[in-house]
Amino acid sequence: ALLLPFLCLLGPASAGKLLVIPMEGSHWLSMREVLAELSRRGHEIVVLAPDNKILIDSSDIYDLKTYPVPIKKEEMEALMRSFGSRCFSEEPFLIRFWNTLKDFRNSAAMFESTCRSLLYNQEVMKYIQDSNFDAIFTDPFNPCGQIIAVHFSIPSVFFMRGVPCHIDIQAAQSPDPPSYVPRMFSLLTDRMTFSQRVKNFLIFLSESFSCSVAFSPFEGLASEFLRRPVTMTELLSHGAVYLKRLDFAFDYPMPVMPNMVFIGGINCGHKKALSE
Repeated sequence: ALLLPFLCLLGPASAGKLLVIPMEGSHWLSMREVLAELSRRGHEIVVLAPDNKILIDSSDIYDLKTYPVPIKKEEMEALMRSFGSRCFSEEPFLIRFWNTLKDFRNSAAMFESTCRSLLYNQEVMKYIQDSNFDAIFTDPFNPCGQIIAVHFSIPSVFFMRGVPCHIDIQAAQSPDPPSYVPRMFSLLTDRMTFSQRVKNFLIFLSESFSCSVAFSPFEGLASEFLRRPVTMTELLSHGAVYLKRLDFAFDYPMPVMPNMVFIGGINCGHKKALSE
């Protein structure tokens, strides 16, 4: 009761300065909707993208800054097309698993090269240091933005659906029992028979190998740049807020932490209002 009069004297939160380090493809199309709303509310937004960008374009709702990378635009487009075809594959699980792992390995090498170009671009890094950003808005599927957030001690907001091997869930220290929570690519639901639970557990055991292959380039780069050993889990554990493009109406229930906010459906239409 004594605190209430004091709270009434406080004004609304002032607008902030946001650095956006996005992912390409459908990840960006969803994120752009959020940026439009943030811009409408008065926030200053800077989007940092490689010069081989495909869908990330200039806009009056943000400032777009690019940096040179050694990967050609045609290579990026070919990678995105390969991922799209994998999503609708009806091949047996082991074949899908192996092909997906191969795609992740190729994409990780490509994204690592792009990230290295950014981290060691002295002009861009000095710009980030001097700009006093209030937060970094990024998709941790490509952890380059999070490496920068940790390096400059800037709070990070994740805009995501998920990271392979549930690394994001482990980083947030959320319960993740493999007997109840289906693993990515398993095609299982939260209601599993005993044999399905065994299958789910075996997939869980295989993840330590598959994700070490997929994310080892980033772990090596992050450790090199931050000058200390860093794992993907530790890197993502510094995330302040997780905006997850999930909804229990379409996705299976799972344990969540207080800093996880579900915004499922935000990419399905322009009429959906953002909550406070």
